[in-house]
Amino acid sequence: MSIVVTAATGHLGRLVVESLLAADVPASEIAAAVRSKEKAADLAARGVELRLADYDRPETLADAFHAGDRVLLISGSEVGRRVAQHTAAIDAARAAGVAQLAYTGVLGGPEADFELAAEHKATEQAILDSGLPYTFLRNGWYTENYTENLAPVLENGAVVANAGEGRIASAARADYAAAAAAVLTGDGHVGVAYELSGDAAWSFAEYAAELSRQTGRTITYTEVTPGERLEILTGAGVPEPVAAVFVGVDTAIGQGLLSRRTGDLGRLIGRPTTPLADSIAEALKA
Repeated sequence: MSIVVTAATGHLGRLVVESLLAADVPASEIAAAVRSKEKAADLAARGVELRLADYDRPETLADAFHAGDRVLLISGSEVGRRVAQHTAAIDAARAAGVAQLAYTGVLGGPEADFELAAEHKATEQAILDSGLPYTFLRNGWYTENYTENLAPVLENGAVVANAGEGRIASAARADYAAAAAAVLTGDGHVGVAYELSGDAAWSFAEYAAELSRQTGRTITYTEVTPGERLEILTGAGVPEPVAAVFVGVDTAIGQGLLSRRTGDLGRLIGRPTTPLADSIAEALKA
């Protein structure tokens, strides 16, 4: 039996592997399922097993999972293609007879009523239909979605969004990775759906104020309409379908759909979630 992490060379996947190793899981019991073994050479050098797994090539998935494995299915990043990709992985996991399939979905699960959530809801249903022992990790927003690209914000002195006064209960990506590791190594998580989010919810105005405090610059929150936001994004070269997803997320934030706080994340990781101010500080150092 191995603990298998799909998309293990991605931002979240690498952090999950690191969390497993930090939890003293032997590297020989961890399998990194990746599209490119070359990109995972550093993991192999540490003793982690590499398995080929390309969501777009179902034939590669047949050997990605073994009977009794505990598997983390990290959602794909290609919006519009993810249901087919995930279904291929689910079918392979069922054929292999894995002991647990944990899936990284979206906060709110079936109740999440915005475009980005649709593929996650369809994937959860496919997992339920498969009959596999499951755990749903319904991740809230990653703080890094904002802090990883601070350059234009600092250059323009503005945080721009169509979220109104909506609040976001975000957490650091490492927090979500630690929760996934806890679910993959612990007992009592099968058949459970966790609503994962940060301990505190913040608004874009508060985000701008914290950026101002830490940088010594004046950063303001500029609220725009969904149409204006779409024009800004497409004008900056973002493909319209992707831009529409960002606009939809902002709208969901304005509706309070990403402010939900259950405490599940903190309980799973056994500590408070990473505060917004800490994530900003870390990003500014980088």
